[in-house]
Amino acid sequence: MSEEVVAPIPNLELAQQYFVLSSPHLSHLHEDARIALLAGIQADQMAPYYRIVTSTGALPFDQSILDSLEAANAEELKKLDERLEEAEKQEGESDIADALRARANHFTKIGDKERALEAQKVVLEKTAGLGSRIDIVLTNIRIGLFFGDQKFISENMEKAEELVEKGGDWDRRNRLKVYRGLHLLSIRQFKRGGELLLDALSTFTATELVSYNDFVAYTIISNLLTLNRPDLKKKLIGAPEVNQVLPELPTFADLIKNLYDSHYDKFFVALATLEQSFLLPSRLLSPHARYYVREMRILAYNQLLQSYRSLTLDSLARSFGVSIEFVDTELSRFIASGRLHCTIDKVNGVVETNRPALKNAQYETVVRQGDVLLNSVQRLSKVLY
Repeated sequence: MSEEVVAPIPNLELAQQYFVLSSPHLSHLHEDARIALLAGIQADQMAPYYRIVTSTGALPFDQSILDSLEAANAEELKKLDERLEEAEKQEGESDIADALRARANHFTKIGDKERALEAQKVVLEKTAGLGSRIDIVLTNIRIGLFFGDQKFISENMEKAEELVEKGGDWDRRNRLKVYRGLHLLSIRQFKRGGELLLDALSTFTATELVSYNDFVAYTIISNLLTLNRPDLKKKLIGAPEVNQVLPELPTFADLIKNLYDSHYDKFFVALATLEQSFLLPSRLLSPHARYYVREMRILAYNQLLQSYRSLTLDSLARSFGVSIEFVDTELSRFIASGRLHCTIDKVNGVVETNRPALKNAQYETVVRQGDVLLNSVQRLSKVLY
């Protein structure tokens, strides 16, 4: 098991603040994000990244700040080059690899993408230990996440999985689950991503990637959409790791409780709050916010409708705390797209469910699979006889 604490380089929280500042619809968050981004850049002496964020207008340009950061970068790089030169002259391969790794991590920390990638590539070639090689590839994934390079992320995710399968230790295997889970969420694969995050819930250590509270938040978001009610109760609501954090995540607590307890009006309020306070400001989930909210509303409608053969539009509207006109329009849209199995009797103001009978569906599946099996047996008999 890896004993070292993984340094949060590059600092992904800064990429989040940069995203906020680059989003006009998040203007109410800009002041705090501007302060946090500049403080983080100065703390990590990120001259190359400062050039990027000032060139887009996310931060105002200050020549004195840039000069100070570049001077600090040059001084640190000089020390690292001297250390590498000494290791190459007097020390062994292990010490050379350490010096190369320190140099590569310097470029990674300051946000110099091109030099970081080249330096990390050299380190990977010079490093023999499997655990250290996995760590380097995970660093590459973080670089990809920091700069939003999906192709590079996917390439290194595959490398990490190959290396872990060759004998990665327990800590690195669990760490990779979090990396893969969050990446899958970023490309809208909520089911598989949620499974990985849920599996890592009790063993989470990837604080270099995301804070524990945010990790639990992502786990709730993904699994609330994909788990059935029994599993939701057992794996999420009943999880001590979730319950420990929920008091600090009141919106998520309201979301889970009200969906499970069928308080749909309160659930809709919590969902709207979640969209504004977490989904839209999230660099990871913002592209999927509308999709997620729509799918959660469909989930809630289905959950209520499956309990009844029919119910009035008025009672349905009251259950969700919305107007009859709103629920009529929304249901019509979801029915037309095949997402809800019901019909609306507008004359009588009634919604009637018409879900396909489960036994009929099972019968059709058995018949279809039976035909496939019989055809296979017939082909086999011709070969044998």
